[in-house]
Amino acid sequence: MNAIEIRNLSKSFRGLYAVDHLNMTVPVGAIYGFIGENGSGKSTTEKLICGHLVPDEGQITLFGKDYTDPGVRARVGALIENAGCFPNSSVYQNLKMQTLNLGLKDADKQIARVLEIVRMEEHAKLKFKNCSLGMKQRIGIAMALLGDPALLILDEPINGLDTDGMRMMREILVDITQNYGCTVLISSHILGELEKIATHYGIIRQGKLIMELSAEEMDSRAQVFVSLKTKDLQGAKAVLQKNYRDVREEEGYLRLYDVNDTAAVVSLLMEKGHPVSEIHKNKIGLEEYYVELMSKKEEQ
Repeated sequence: MNAIEIRNLSKSFRGLYAVDHLNMTVPVGAIYGFIGENGSGKSTTEKLICGHLVPDEGQITLFGKDYTDPGVRARVGALIENAGCFPNSSVYQNLKMQTLNLGLKDADKQIARVLEIVRMEEHAKLKFKNCSLGMKQRIGIAMALLGDPALLILDEPINGLDTDGMRMMREILVDITQNYGCTVLISSHILGELEKIATHYGIIRQGKLIMELSAEEMDSRAQVFVSLKTKDLQGAKAVLQKNYRDVREEEGYLRLYDVNDTAAVVSLLMEKGHPVSEIHKNKIGLEEYYVELMSKKEEQ
């Protein structure tokens, strides 16, 4: 059974598709990174899953049941856009009001639980307006976790956070999936951070899901490259281009793609009078993979 299965989902506004016959599968226990440029349909898709919008056509199944089923709806928590908290109320008071909205009987136990998950136990009495951006995002996640959902849907939760805020958010999301059995669907523009935690990816463009793959599949598809630095980059580049198919200059380094023998590269450059001061072998990351994929789609 999958946490989310979407088939042929469409939603249009004024005759234009925001989501265009989209298909998506999110396995139970995954951290599913939902990737796409602004206006690609990410937020609309998440709102459709949450029931905030009504689809024109298509099917959404959550844990094997139709997404409108009251039992399955109770298993979904979401943070779309912002937490919607009262600024002059404390963290605890905002969470308390949400427990009343949800009809939860064990409110204090639930609040203590979610505050512990998001590392906010010591800030329960702090007014929401006095919280940092990172704290507000964690409060929003805490509100979404009330009721112990099996699926958590997050729209850009790490945007605008500093380094410590992003690190803490990563730790929380991994904790939620590994220790609390929750599946996470998360959209983000910060692909370098998403790459550190996601187990699966879905790439959306112009309302259509153009690719789904696991983190292992993404890693296997990522191009291997050798990155090196010499004193005369242009001279070294000219030498390498005579012997290797794909040589690029990027951020003060030369990159050779799909090359494994670094010793041969160093030997060639030394022979031609270009000693190598640095050399590394690596794979392209999620961001570069995404950019290259989008470039190929534009060319088609």
